[in-house]
Amino acid sequence: MVREVATAFGESFDNVPRSKRQIGLASAVFLIFNRIIGTGVYASPSIILRASGSIGVTFVMWILGAFIAAAGTAVYVELGTGLPRSGGDKTYLEFIYSRPKYLVTCVYAMYGLFLGAIAAASVVFGEYFLRSLSITPTQFNVRFCAVLCMTFCFFIHGTYLKWGLRLQNALGFFNLFVLSLIAVCGMLSLAGVSGFTVRDGYDIPHNYEWDSFWEGSVTDTNAFVMGMYNVTWSFIGYSNANYALSEVRNPVRTIKRAAPLALALVALAYIFVNIAYFAVISKVDILDSGTVAAALFFRNLFGPAASKALSAIIALTTLGNVLSVLFSQGRVNQELGREGVIPYSSFISSNKPFDTPLAGLFVQWAVSVITVIATPSGDAYLFMVNLNTFPLMIINVLVSGGLLLLYTRAYKSFNWQPPFQASRSVVVFFFLSQLFFAVVPFIPPSPGFDIYENLPYWSHVAVSIVIASLGAVYWFNVFIWLPRRKGYKLEREMVVQEDEISRGVFTKVPIEQGSVIRGFAS
Repeated sequence: MVREVATAFGESFDNVPRSKRQIGLASAVFLIFNRIIGTGVYASPSIILRASGSIGVTFVMWILGAFIAAAGTAVYVELGTGLPRSGGDKTYLEFIYSRPKYLVTCVYAMYGLFLGAIAAASVVFGEYFLRSLSITPTQFNVRFCAVLCMTFCFFIHGTYLKWGLRLQNALGFFNLFVLSLIAVCGMLSLAGVSGFTVRDGYDIPHNYEWDSFWEGSVTDTNAFVMGMYNVTWSFIGYSNANYALSEVRNPVRTIKRAAPLALALVALAYIFVNIAYFAVISKVDILDSGTVAAALFFRNLFGPAASKALSAIIALTTLGNVLSVLFSQGRVNQELGREGVIPYSSFISSNKPFDTPLAGLFVQWAVSVITVIATPSGDAYLFMVNLNTFPLMIINVLVSGGLLLLYTRAYKSFNWQPPFQASRSVVVFFFLSQLFFAVVPFIPPSPGFDIYENLPYWSHVAVSIVIASLGAVYWFNVFIWLPRRKGYKLEREMVVQEDEISRGVFTKVPIEQGSVIRGFAS
């Protein structure tokens, strides 16, 4: 009976002991929620208003972004229920694009291992943490605090799994409470409730009068596209729980519930917080000020002294984001180790010594620390963000396009029959939207909408292509050129380590002698 239940809920798909499945519904929800809600909800409304030109078009953009994210959620729920194993995109790409063998794994490994996914958010944490203490941020102390933030997250996730999840969940609850509080205060202000009106000395907004609601709407297609690009970036992370499905209890049932619930919370938070912002802040103030919209909101309702509290809130929100991203990326690195295609795979795939993927977390921590320390100032933060965002768009295109392939006759042998299936029209919509946003970075920006101050607009695209090329070169060298040159072929077998985690081990089989030489990627 236990075996039948495990099969029905997907636990038997991957040979991970049940004792290692410690992520329940609440943890899965906040794994997604914390990943999506970073600093975007506090800062991006100002950026998006500049691109949209009007309050009305801003809401159109947020609603359209929510529909795109909902479509993406449906795509990843289908893939997660059909392949309920950790790894997320890595697992799906390997399943769909299985030829040439190991090519997609090697290319993906370059992104998984060498992009510091938590670097940019940690820098944001450092800046706002210092502001909350009334310390002037400098290049040195911001980076120092960023490294401390990453080190703390690495320590707690690498040594105390349960406490890391508890802290992650607590920060998610806190963030949801703060966003709800902002929304309620904005609604009370909009209703004219005493004590929640805009303070004397600040502009009284009239954003919800019909004429002003649509005033200034953009007619420039490029500006609208750039605004939508920022909205789409604000929703990235709906697939975050998919990266850790091997540690989720009842992964099929849980992902079917957690992903839609988390996205619904995010979408509602975005819409109602934006309603609150525009109820309290005049459009001119948002456009003319270089301050994040949330800072203006707190100032107008509670006075300038509230800015310190806001800095603490943003720092805690960002800490939750760093915890969530590091948690999932550590699992991706562990899955790359389990495939056996990268060097030191036994080390990276291990759960020793604290029954956590310490080595996978360490790789992500080390690369992110190097990124924070070595990246020059100026365009550094935005470049780090775009360098992580653009490959995700490309991967979304390949994943959703691959899902469409699974419906075709050519892939009939794959017998794709997951417990949940998204509507074909939803998958097509998501595929086309991601294809569109993957092309956008190649288009020169309009005057006044430059991405960087000093770097070319295509810089992050070029670096992303170079990283992918390095993966392809590594694959060709290890799996094609060296075997042909030295006269052997590679065969893989799955072995179970002492910590009960299985991984692939390659053996070199000399073509002429027929004997076995062990040791590749061990």
